[in-house]
Amino acid sequence: MQNAEIDLRQTGISSKSFTAPTVDTFKNYQTSFRFESQAGENIDALRKILKRLERTYLPGKEHVEAYLRHLTRRNRRAKTLQSVWFGIYFFLGMIRSIGKSSLGDITKGDVEAFVEREQDRGLNVSTIRVKLVNVYAFLRYLVEEGIVAPEVICRKIRLQLPERLPRAMDADDLKKFLSVIDHIRDRAMIMILLRTGMRIGELLNTRVMDINLKERRIEIYEGAKNRIGRVVYLSEDALAALAAWCEDRDPRNEYLFYARGQRGMMCYSTGRTRVVNYFEKAGITHKGYTVHTLRHTFATELLNAGMRLECLQVLMGHQCIEETRRYARLTDKTREEEYFRAMSRIERGNGNGDDRDNNKLATIFEKKELLAQYR
Repeated sequence: MQNAEIDLRQTGISSKSFTAPTVDTFKNYQTSFRFESQAGENIDALRKILKRLERTYLPGKEHVEAYLRHLTRRNRRAKTLQSVWFGIYFFLGMIRSIGKSSLGDITKGDVEAFVEREQDRGLNVSTIRVKLVNVYAFLRYLVEEGIVAPEVICRKIRLQLPERLPRAMDADDLKKFLSVIDHIRDRAMIMILLRTGMRIGELLNTRVMDINLKERRIEIYEGAKNRIGRVVYLSEDALAALAAWCEDRDPRNEYLFYARGQRGMMCYSTGRTRVVNYFEKAGITHKGYTVHTLRHTFATELLNAGMRLECLQVLMGHQCIEETRRYARLTDKTREEEYFRAMSRIERGNGNGDDRDNNKLATIFEKKELLAQYR
């Protein structure tokens, strides 16, 4: 294995590769700065992972390093590199424990044994699935490099995940929740989450320059989950809460929301804790609400108000409309009205279609009466 200290030329994202913006605007400079900063985070994450790799006794360490460098060149996020590293670390640790010292000895049965071992450890299905996806991606890379036999990744194991309904807040609980928010910054933060559907990571990464108050919009340059940029809009109550916070906040901080005494952005744990504290204050923690519930509530309320799925998909930043369609399963006023109308007939003892037959007969008799009058 090579020295764990990174050679920036191997990653292809050295700071020397960046060119100055051709258009002299702060927005373009800001976007360039974001990309350059992110590249630096990726390199730092890779450096830390390679140091850990160097201290292990995993088989095929040189191939693991080459694969991680490959992902860094493709501008994978620091969190993605960490996730990939953990999946490979546990998989190759199992390979070593069964006495295999070469990656070329890996078989399809080893992948099956890895899944069974993770299940025996009592891990969540979604956690195992993430590890399995990362392991298969690594094995596909090894197959392309001619190190592992192609049969290993044929007919992949696919873990079935439960399709849970998104959980939105009840109207009464939402009123209680909003009534206990007594901090100007927190009210602005929570109202924006509730009225834009932004993920909390996206909001905490928002800079002041990303907001256009005149057009009542926030530009999300990169989605927190799928890296898709989008534009969201501010309602009247969210705009009022934001205006109050802007009068109180430190104008020297480039980030919209920050913790007390900090110069940079507010960290995720702090933002999450603030929201959870208000759940506790409102006495609704037993309902199982989370920060992400605000995003679910946003989507549910818009669908109830008649917004089309295609519009909601863009606002939510979903790549596939099937992700948005989950909310249609949760809330469908037409389906609800049809159910209660049909159930009302059943409860009256008319569930066999007598109502429809009577309506048809009444229409026929009415026509006969009109014809008789005409004659």
